[in-house]
Amino acid sequence: MADANNNSSSTPHAGLSTNPNSKIVTFCFLGFAALIGFTLSALLKALSGAFAVIAKLNGFDLFRHGLPITVTLVLFIYLQFNKGILTWADEVIAEIKKVVWPSGKDTRGMTIVVVVMVLISSVIITSFDWLSAFTLDALIK
Repeated sequence: MADANNNSSSTPHAGLSTNPNSKIVTFCFLGFAALIGFTLSALLKALSGAFAVIAKLNGFDLFRHGLPITVTLVLFIYLQFNKGILTWADEVIAEIKKVVWPSGKDTRGMTIVVVVMVLISSVIITSFDWLSAFTLDALIK
């Protein structure tokens, strides 16, 4: 009995992560941090046209590239090592796994219904538009 316990605990990386969702959470945090970094980069580029100070700072590569990369890394590290956020992310994944997703057949059927309804709505709106344009043209002349 003692050997079985010793063998199971001696596996490499046994203490690093027992959470089966850790890869999903890490990937989501990395994607979110990268999205924030790209947004900051685009925001700095847009604001450099409006503010001279930002335009001057944007001339330096360290500011233009370093700030978004630094913010991305700091945000990722904060998200990855914050126990409260990790707990929240695990709870979100657990709730998503409980969702009963519709079958492929149901999804196709609902998609067809939505496309047909959009087409019908567009025909009705186009008809009203043409009718109102015709009426206004007749009233103006």
